[in-house]
Amino acid sequence: MENMKKISATLVALAVLSACQPAAEAPATAADVPVAADTAALPDFSGAWTTYRNAAAAGAFTAPAGGPKLTAAAQAAVADYQSVTQGTDYSPGNACVGGGMPSSMLGSGGYPMEIIQRPEQLFVIYEAHSEMRRMFIDDEAQDPSQFFPERNGYSRAHWEGQRLIVETVNLKTQVDTRYPHSSQATIREEYYFDTPQADGTPVLAADLTLTDPLWLEEPFTITKRWQAMADYHVKSYECAEPKWLDELISLYEAKGLTMVQE
Repeated sequence: MENMKKISATLVALAVLSACQPAAEAPATAADVPVAADTAALPDFSGAWTTYRNAAAAGAFTAPAGGPKLTAAAQAAVADYQSVTQGTDYSPGNACVGGGMPSSMLGSGGYPMEIIQRPEQLFVIYEAHSEMRRMFIDDEAQDPSQFFPERNGYSRAHWEGQRLIVETVNLKTQVDTRYPHSSQATIREEYYFDTPQADGTPVLAADLTLTDPLWLEEPFTITKRWQAMADYHVKSYECAEPKWLDELISLYEAKGLTMVQE
C-alpha cells in the first residue's frame, strides 16, 4: 500500500510539472519558413555553345579596327618574341599550351565551349586544349593574391540584374597571343542573353574590356557572341599524348623493342 501511495504522488508531481512546461513546437513546414524578398530569376547560361552565325545581324565579333593599341614597351616585347619564333613551328598550340585570357574566351566557338552553372561558381570548359575557367560568384571568391598567376588568371563574379559581371586579374605577362598584355592587365566581362536566332536558338553574348596600364594605350573592348548547341557536350582534346607517344616509340626502337602502348 505504501508503494502505491509513492507511485501516485510521483504521477501527480509529473502531471503538475508537465502542465508548467510550454507545449512542444510542431515541426516547421515549408509554409512556416520566412521567404526572402522576391527577386527576378537569374539567367542560366548552362549548355554547349558554338560560334554565332547570322548574316542579317551583328557578327560573332564586334571590335574596333586594328586590334589593341600597344605601348612602345609592349611593341618591343612582341617584336622580340616574333624574332625568335618567326620561320619556326614554335607556338603555344604546337607546345600544347592553351591560349590564356582573353584568347581562350574570344577564340572559343570554333571549338565549342560548355558552361556548367552553379549558384556559387560558373565552370567554363573550352574544348580547345581542354582549357577550363572557374568564375567564383560573390562570397565564393577569395583574395586573388593568395593564388599563383595563371594564363587564364583568377576570375571573381557577381550578378547585376540579368547580367553576370566577371573581373579577371592575376594574369601572366603574355606575348605569345593575339592580345598581348602584361601581368598588370585586368579583364572585365559582362555576360548576357542577346536576341535569339530567328528559329529561337539562344544567343549568348559577352562584352569584354581589356585594361593594361603598362602595355595598352587605352582599354580594348570587344563583344563576343555564341549560339546554343542542342544535345552537345564538349569532347576530350588530348594534345600532349601524341608527342609523348612519338618520344616513346623512339625509345623502344633504340632498344630494338616493339611498343604495345596505344
